[in-house]
Amino acid sequence: VQLQASGGGLVQPGGSLRLTCEASGFTLDEYAVAWFRQAPGKEREGVLCASYMDGITYYTNAVKDRFMIYRDNAKNMATLQMNNLKPEDMATYYCAARVRYCGSYSGSPSDFGLWGRGTLVTVSS
Repeated sequence: VQLQASGGGLVQPGGSLRLTCEASGFTLDEYAVAWFRQAPGKEREGVLCASYMDGITYYTNAVKDRFMIYRDNAKNMATLQMNNLKPEDMATYYCAARVRYCGSYSGSPSDFGLWGRGTLVTVSS
């Protein structure tokens, strides 16, 4: 049972990037999928989450209208689409999963028991 996050890289401000979270050993569409991020020297923060019914919870208003989660159930994966990236979005991004629902509205990492390794997103010109 594991999650694998990938897709990070260098992007210019205003650009887009797509991160993927692939699940193995379990069926991801029965789980809520969330993305967290951690910038150097800062605590890990929740970004957004999709429940198993694809209800979206934004843990931070800073990404509303710019970030979205999409599922590909055939591939047992979820995608984080990030548009209009800003320097403050630069961080290591982690995907996480928990059964069905997204947990607390605050986006606490302790709500999630399954974690993928991080993938680094660098936003710089």
